[in-house]
Amino acid sequence: MSYYDDSSNWYLIQTKPRQEARAEEHLVRQQFECFRPLKTSGEKLRRAADEELFPGYLFIRLEQGDSWYPIRSTRGVCRIVAFGGAPCPVPDSLIQQIRRRLAAPPAQPSFHQGEAVMVRTGNSEIQAIFLSDDGQERAVILLNLLQREQRISLPKSSLSRMAMPVC
Repeated sequence: MSYYDDSSNWYLIQTKPRQEARAEEHLVRQQFECFRPLKTSGEKLRRAADEELFPGYLFIRLEQGDSWYPIRSTRGVCRIVAFGGAPCPVPDSLIQQIRRRLAAPPAQPSFHQGEAVMVRTGNSEIQAIFLSDDGQERAVILLNLLQREQRISLPKSSLSRMAMPVC
């Protein structure tokens, strides 16, 4: 972690659509420090790829006397995010928190594709097949209702593992 004095702050840059990497590359060439948070996503069946955590945006650290003009004309940059006509500094603590969360090991999936699960609905339980995650807190399951298979997205909290048979 680097030490910065009080004369530098992080700011938010809005990029042109899908040009975050291009903007970062050109800003770094101009000796600006940038932070473009990426999350690694990828299932076992797909190849892993980095996704923008904040699509269309990146952070830039500027000293108090730095000129804004080169930034505005940088390839891939749309504008500097400002409120009331003045660029709004982003607290260092927020940048540190984002970095800590990205560095944390990813949560292990609680269910595997094709695994039999129990869906709790009120006082009853229904057997289903886990298909995939649908975000961090939801899952897609395959449920047999009225002799038809239905794909349903529901909270992971309503799923549990099937009890293993005792021999």
